[in-house]
Amino acid sequence: MAVTKSRTRHLGWLGILLFLAMPVWAQRMPAPSVGPSVAWLGKAKAPASAYAGTATCKNCHSARYAEFSKTAHAHATVAGHTYLHGCEACHGPGKAHAQAMEAAGGSDAKVLAALKSAPIWAFQGTPQQNAAVCLTCHISSKMQEGFQHSTHLAHGVACQNCHSAHLVNPLPKHPAYAQEAMFQVPRLPQQIAWLKSGQLRAPQPDLCFSCHRGVQAKFALPVHHRVPEGLLKCTDCHNPHGTPQQANLREIGWETCERCHVEKRGPFMYPHPAVQVGGCVACHNPHGTINAFLIKRRDTRTVCLQCHTGFHGQDGVPHGRLGFQTSGTCVRCHAMVHGSNFDPTLLR
Repeated sequence: MAVTKSRTRHLGWLGILLFLAMPVWAQRMPAPSVGPSVAWLGKAKAPASAYAGTATCKNCHSARYAEFSKTAHAHATVAGHTYLHGCEACHGPGKAHAQAMEAAGGSDAKVLAALKSAPIWAFQGTPQQNAAVCLTCHISSKMQEGFQHSTHLAHGVACQNCHSAHLVNPLPKHPAYAQEAMFQVPRLPQQIAWLKSGQLRAPQPDLCFSCHRGVQAKFALPVHHRVPEGLLKCTDCHNPHGTPQQANLREIGWETCERCHVEKRGPFMYPHPAVQVGGCVACHNPHGTINAFLIKRRDTRTVCLQCHTGFHGQDGVPHGRLGFQTSGTCVRCHAMVHGSNFDPTLLR
């Protein structure tokens, strides 16, 4: 009996300790998405004698060099081209540029003349030209191979608009959202977040919201996915580098949602046709609404009537518009709205 009481007491204390530790576990920062593999495909644009080396760049661009040296780009090399690394892997051979700038001696007029006589690639071309430099290597990545045909590039958004190889001037932090203030998951310092999250100029969702203001407003509605709180990221659902799917979804519409909502996955013997045709967004607004379950309309019957518009006697629509029970909705009987293995009309 004494042994049993002792074990019970120890288990009780263990349960209390686990309970007290739960908030610590719950507040852990979600791990960033694992970056895709990239093959180093750098190509020499001039003979070795035209390259100055990273140490020469450091003399003038010390702040950028300090940030750049922390990244994987700084350590990328290619066999047989030991001179092709660091700054000049992206900006091109810089020996002529360095010599011209040194000869300018700090004179503004001579510096401008040197920039014209010995130019260096400073990512000031068209979005397509700027992106082409990054895609020299990143075209080998499965998640980035479609960027040349992406919506972002078509709208003039190139790689450097979202990413920075040397973050010297980060984007200013947005004003705190109400949800963020109440349910804040601890955020990493910006410099660490920059290194851990694809070298983004600002953490998600701040970076995405700087352009997508309409989506930001939806996340301020009462019912929304927990993106402002830091529990989800935009890239959990979207691939900003471009996909064949609508809205740059990572997978086909409903498969993107089913990565988390696995209980809706199926396969079902009798799937709901709306899911197969329009995906989950046929009934739900994934960013935010004022309705429960992210339903597009407050009255669930009107959501169903977007498709089921027939009158009494139409095949598959046995009710007229005014023939519903006043005390219930469609899902009172047709409860298996995502699909059923028992009834073709999705009855319970």
